[in-house]
Amino acid sequence: MKIWLKLLILVAVLGVVFVLLDGRPVKVTDFHSCVNAGYPVAESFPRQCTGPDGQTFTEEVSEEPEVVVETPTRGALAASPLNIKGKARGTWFFEANLPVTLKDQNGKILAQKGFQAKGEWMTEDYVEFEDSLTFSAPTTEFGVLVIENDNPSGLPENEKSFAVPVRFR
Repeated sequence: MKIWLKLLILVAVLGVVFVLLDGRPVKVTDFHSCVNAGYPVAESFPRQCTGPDGQTFTEEVSEEPEVVVETPTRGALAASPLNIKGKARGTWFFEANLPVTLKDQNGKILAQKGFQAKGEWMTEDYVEFEDSLTFSAPTTEFGVLVIENDNPSGLPENEKSFAVPVRFR
């Protein structure tokens, strides 16, 4: 008897859910509705969401990115020591630290270091950073410099990153 009661409750709940959703798919009209519907998001700048039928929606962002890297430039030849200079919004720093990682095209970490803010980091304005990474010659032709926000919460929804593709030869 308990099994039949549980089955009846389950059917009733599913019926209510079906009536509330009306069986219609979520209408995707912009970037945010695309994300909320669960479609894939490309972590580019600005981010793009690919909705139904391959339609792409681009996130509207302010004119100024959260991270600006002066050196190395996109696609630049990277040799050790690699001098890195740029600026990031103060919200990317924690205790004046900004994590920077250099990876080869296979994702192998070649160098990793916490760069220090060159000024007051408790701001929403840009804060300059500059340092260098020393690494052994990689076996791949390409790589990526990744600048991440220092995320003391450890929560994935608070993670941000900015990537600069580089060449090794």
